[in-house]
Amino acid sequence: MFGRKKEAPSAQDIVDQQAAGAEARDTALGKGAPTPKRSAQVAARKRPLVPEDRKASKAAERAAVQEQRLKMRRAMDTGDERFLPLRDKGPQKRFARDYVDARFSLGEYLMFGALIFVIVSLLVPASSEQMIYVLGGFWVMFLAVFVDVFILSRKLKKRLAEKFGDVERGTVWYGSMRSLQFRRLRLPKPLVKRGEYPA
Repeated sequence: MFGRKKEAPSAQDIVDQQAAGAEARDTALGKGAPTPKRSAQVAARKRPLVPEDRKASKAAERAAVQEQRLKMRRAMDTGDERFLPLRDKGPQKRFARDYVDARFSLGEYLMFGALIFVIVSLLVPASSEQMIYVLGGFWVMFLAVFVDVFILSRKLKKRLAEKFGDVERGTVWYGSMRSLQFRRLRLPKPLVKRGEYPA
């Protein structure tokens, strides 16, 4: 009566015992055995919300994230659809990438033109007559890139409609923005050569 009370079993011990009992009962009983109660099934499936070894859990999570990043980086080089980011996934995005990579785009060299303009504008006095020609040349290049991107977007939309019927929202914009990047710096990397347009 006044003896020392036994320690109450923890919730984890109870769950483990019930799960072990359920497994033993399933193996012992054959077909035609009574279905276990729902409460017993729920208890057998319960897991603790907080893992017992937090340090090991964090390390495993960190390793999983690192592995996912490596897969995504490799997919950027190989074009593997399974591990590409969501913005690059899908057959229409793949078609748009291949179409843009197969053509020569003026937009590839827009950043180089802008850099040259900045350097020249630092060297040439702003009040000189030559600055007008430099500024005019930059605007001519900018307008030429704009026209080129406009033509690309119309052609790409037409090709996508012919191949897929319905053009996914944002695909033409995706291809247009890709055409403004220098070819060697594009991600995912180009998988086709110049002139190898997708069928």
